[in-house]
Amino acid sequence: MNLSKKKILASKTLKVGKNRIIFDSKKLPEIKEAITKQDIKDLFAEGVIGIKPVKGRKKVVRRKTRRGPGKIKKKIRNRKQVYVKITRKLRGYIKVLKNLGKLENKDYKELRKKIRMRNFRSKMHLKEYLGEKIK
Repeated sequence: MNLSKKKILASKTLKVGKNRIIFDSKKLPEIKEAITKQDIKDLFAEGVIGIKPVKGRKKVVRRKTRRGPGKIKKKIRNRKQVYVKITRKLRGYIKVLKNLGKLENKDYKELRKKIRMRNFRSKMHLKEYLGEKIK
């Protein structure tokens, strides 16, 4: 017995999806005779036609705030930015000196190591140090 059309009619009448409509298997002849929307409403009131509850989804449990390594903000970021700015400035300066021929290759390599070790606070500090080394 194909009751797909009755299911569609019931879903439109009861305003739910056709997959949620349940027919009582014992009273299929009564359902087969139902033609109008009013017939469907009467069968629903009698309990011959039922509606499945909405499945829905599980409620997501909110996580408590986590303090992992990616969430912690310390001043170390600022220190690193300062280090990067000074390092780039000083490396650029000694590269210019090397290209002009005022620094030898050996001194250039030594200065790069000292810049990496943060021996110089600023460009002026480097210039004071270089006062005796520049030709």
